Amino acid sequence: MAKTASDTKAKHAAKDAAGGQGEVKKSKAAAGKAKGTGGKGGSGKKAAKAEMKAAAIAAAEKAARPDALGTAARTTAENSPQEEDLAVATVRKVAMEGAKTRSEHDLLGDGEVPADALWGIHTKRAVANFPITGVSVGHYPELVRALALVKQAAARSNHRLGYLPKGKAKIIEEACTLVATDPTYAESFVVDAIQGGAGTSTNMNANEVIANVGLRLMGKAPGDYAALHPNDDVNMAQSTNDAYPTALRLAVIFATQPLVKALDDLAYAFKSKAVEFADVLKMGRTQLQDAVPMTLGQEFDGFHATIKEDVARLTEIVGLFREVNLGATAIGTGINADPRYAALAVEELSRLSGQPMVLASNLIEATSDLGAFVLFSGVLKRVAVKLSKICNDLRLLSSGPRTGFGEIRLPAVQAGSSIMPGKVNPVIPEVVNQVAYMVIGHDLTVTLCAEGGQLQLNAFEPTIGYCVLSSLRMLTAAIDTLTKRCIDGIEADRERCRSLVQGSIGLVTALAPTLGYEASSRIARRALKENRAVADLVLEEGLLTEAQLNGLLELEAMTHPTRRQKAGTVV
Repeated sequence: MAKTASDTKAKHAAKDAAGGQGEVKKSKAAAGKAKGTGGKGGSGKKAAKAEMKAAAIAAAEKAARPDALGTAARTTAENSPQEEDLAVATVRKVAMEGAKTRSEHDLLGDGEVPADALWGIHTKRAVANFPITGVSVGHYPELVRALALVKQAAARSNHRLGYLPKGKAKIIEEACTLVATDPTYAESFVVDAIQGGAGTSTNMNANEVIANVGLRLMGKAPGDYAALHPNDDVNMAQSTNDAYPTALRLAVIFATQPLVKALDDLAYAFKSKAVEFADVLKMGRTQLQDAVPMTLGQEFDGFHATIKEDVARLTEIVGLFREVNLGATAIGTGINADPRYAALAVEELSRLSGQPMVLASNLIEATSDLGAFVLFSGVLKRVAVKLSKICNDLRLLSSGPRTGFGEIRLPAVQAGSSIMPGKVNPVIPEVVNQVAYMVIGHDLTVTLCAEGGQLQLNAFEPTIGYCVLSSLRMLTAAIDTLTKRCIDGIEADRERCRSLVQGSIGLVTALAPTLGYEASSRIARRALKENRAVADLVLEEGLLTEAQLNGLLELEAMTHPTRRQKAGTVV
């Protein structure tokens, strides 16, 4: 059967549409009806055309809703993705049929994108090229905000230098403010976080979104780039190679702030428990063997101190990201930028972000070197390792509850078994352990990416950004969870702690300065062999009176420095 005009139109509609919330089923049904009419000018073809038009209008209206602007339609089991569909980070699909589209042009030619999408053809191609992780750039609000602030700083600087007209500069500023402050615009940053091109796709995505938001503010349709252009206007005097690294560094500064707060809160929670448990005598252990007595409060105070150390290190190292290469453009030579632009742009970025940013002294070095990320990621690994060790301790100390250490009780937050009634597991420390392992793995990836760069640029910065921002997000969430759902509710089993001390041969260490090493060793061997208490054996052998023994085994005597020099014994 010869193809009709309706056949051709339906085929082209399916092939060229670039996305949106398409009514795919309706379009297919309409196309099928049109295909079955045959001949020219039949009423069946008219009906098919009308149905297709109605479906396209419905799809365009759906795509124009605030919660769907520039985002992808989720496919369902009964509506599987078509060959032409674009995968948005592997878990979402941009339907290619049934939506009203606009035509855009790039280096590779013409292409269709959803009429109301805030992103354009460069983003469309990137979405098709990088369906890698299932995590889009919009997943990281700090990065979206930082990108908008970099573009805003550039617009201000270009206007101050006389290159960008006042009207365009004002619109770009307003658009950047919206993108930086309204979280719904993150939905239009649909490019996968891991991508080839050293971040070019992310930069293009940002340019297109800001340009199209600006066009709407001007009362114009998205894609009317003659009025406001993503590259010529929004990206003026910039390159991906300076705009993206600057934004990424600023995003890390933003994302570190909630992590520092979470660590401070955790340290405070440990300190509170240290005070609460200050009088709980327990056995300290080395190599999982009895060592010497201590208090549970001292143990928790140690946790507090180690967390506060990490707060200090994070606050110190994150300062490295204040040095940026904005104005370096392609490789650090500043090509296509005014000589005054770099310093001015960094000044404006500092003002807009509220962060004291500084221009790197050598822009060529700053464009190719990622040493700050290596060092910072190492600090995140340090935090992860120490957190994991603390969680290992908490799981050991709470083990049992009757056949393990059983010195503390963690809050019961959920049933622990589908087969063993009454079992409660240390699930919060366990999840923190797993987050720590992820962060440790991310650190190795950052190291390899930083080493893998060549010459004037490192193409692997997107993966570095993905790893560092993911680590920051996971650590923050894990620490908040640990504080609120575990540490705050920990209880001490005081009787259990004391009974373990009294039954331990480690007590003999507190007696060694008085009894001497040989006598103390003999008592320890007897206690272990005869399964008797150290104190009973000391009294039995008449080595100390009961009053002397009690004095040596007091809480303060066993948990703090107490040895005193006797006059005349040291020459």
